[in-house]
Amino acid sequence: MSDIMNFGFPDVHRPDQGGHMPNDVFALGVLSDGDAPPFTALVVDDRARALPESVSDLLSDWDAALPRLRALAAEPDGWRPLDGLAVHAPVAPRQVLQAGANYRTHVIDLAVKHASGVPEEQVRAEVAAMMDRRIAQGEPYFFLGLPTVIAGPHDDLVLPAYSEQHDWELELAAVIGRPAFRVDREHALEHVAGYTIVNDVTTRDLVFRRDMPEIGTDWFRAKNAPGFLPTGPWLVPAEFVPENPTITLRLNGEAMQDESTKDMIFDVAALVAAASRTVPLLPGDLVLTGSPAGNGLHHGRLLRAGDVMEGTITALGTQRVRCVAP
Repeated sequence: MSDIMNFGFPDVHRPDQGGHMPNDVFALGVLSDGDAPPFTALVVDDRARALPESVSDLLSDWDAALPRLRALAAEPDGWRPLDGLAVHAPVAPRQVLQAGANYRTHVIDLAVKHASGVPEEQVRAEVAAMMDRRIAQGEPYFFLGLPTVIAGPHDDLVLPAYSEQHDWELELAAVIGRPAFRVDREHALEHVAGYTIVNDVTTRDLVFRRDMPEIGTDWFRAKNAPGFLPTGPWLVPAEFVPENPTITLRLNGEAMQDESTKDMIFDVAALVAAASRTVPLLPGDLVLTGSPAGNGLHHGRLLRAGDVMEGTITALGTQRVRCVAP
């Protein structure tokens, strides 16, 4: 299954008249052919080239790997068509750091949904003012996800039977290349190898503990069911990703999320820097950047068996996930 034609690179990387991407534009993926074991691949346009190393190995020495990948992308021989190959998650992180409440419009919309007995205009004005204070004086809000929740970009999502309130959250994820520990914002992006797509699925009625309301949120239960983080299809080097890509999620063909990363409260550099102040970020780790507006809770329409989610981010391809009953 190929999504490379949906890369959506910025204007400088438009396809030629034959519909092919220039050879200097490439991505990394993990593919398989039938029952054969998955293999790491360099992907250009609709072609794949097998690599001897794992993606984790390449990221562990990204400064050396990147120029070699550029050279391989320009070679004419050694390629095979993507058609017929299965696409798996492109990374296997040791740590998954998830930024919450990081899109202005999304936070305002959620506040309106949870407000009771307060006029919507008042809620929007108060939360907008709070967002302005966060931008000026605040810090990003992080929680951790388990690496075991990662699934492929086209795997079925089994909706757990213990709830009927499973929701989508399509997000841009930064993939760490160089290790980062206590880096400042000005140098944070030097530690980002590239980007991928994730759908940070959430069980809404498990976010807050009803038995212990004073303890607040319970992201462990709400976000760590098997398959709750469809990832990929590709890891695209940072140099090929525009500054403010657009995040679009379609549910059964209807656009639900469609927002630029300009709406972020803290940008990627700020998130990486803030996360690195507490934990050493390792090659291959994911830093999720938060979900834009348009989740199911906002639309009053949560996931059901048979739903198909198509998630696209500019320059990163498309993932397609079908929801199934337990």
